[in-house]
Amino acid sequence: MSAARVGVVTFPGTLDDQDAARAVRLVGAQAVPLWHADHDLKGVDAVFLPGGFSYGDYLRCGAISRFAPLMDELVPAAKAGLPVLGTCNGFQILCEAHLLPGALTRNASLHYICRDQKLRIEQTATPWTNAFAPGQEIVLPIKHGEGRYVADADTLAELEANGQVVVRYLGNPNGSLNDIAGIRNAAGNVVGLMPHPEHAVEELVGAPSTDGLGFFTSILKNLVDA
Repeated sequence: MSAARVGVVTFPGTLDDQDAARAVRLVGAQAVPLWHADHDLKGVDAVFLPGGFSYGDYLRCGAISRFAPLMDELVPAAKAGLPVLGTCNGFQILCEAHLLPGALTRNASLHYICRDQKLRIEQTATPWTNAFAPGQEIVLPIKHGEGRYVADADTLAELEANGQVVVRYLGNPNGSLNDIAGIRNAAGNVVGLMPHPEHAVEELVGAPSTDGLGFFTSILKNLVDA
């Protein structure tokens, strides 16, 4: 196993932490559990914020989690360059913590969506997407009721101009502006996306593909090469 250590955060209501940890181990890295009440990132090389319904999505999705003690450690570390990936609820938490711009709101249909979704990789210059080719089409599961990405016109223009749109929907399922499924921060080390790569790593469990492995092989390569 590689010496690369990826922290996987669990909040009350997190559902996908064990799936994320398994995906990390599948590519040969070490998955390090991080509890929301911890005051220590345990020296990890990267952090994964999994999906679920942290704190029952009270107030807004991710609005309470952003104030967790662990986030007091994670936010400055991310601003200093620590690679961070948030999927689904993790993406919502990153936006609430202002590590990523914009917000995730109710799906345009006002219905919960759970299906396999075609996507296009737009940006490979991140620690989480370097294993993909620009323009590569992949399939990942989505499962959310509040996944519609929104931002003001200036923010959208900045995201597009700076190449900060990382993943785009092919056939927009939720009304996200500019078909945005995932974005990165200006520095490129923080990435958030609504689809679930951790649920597309093993065909044995009925995954639509193993396309999600690319996010995990990407971070392993980034850490090993660093």
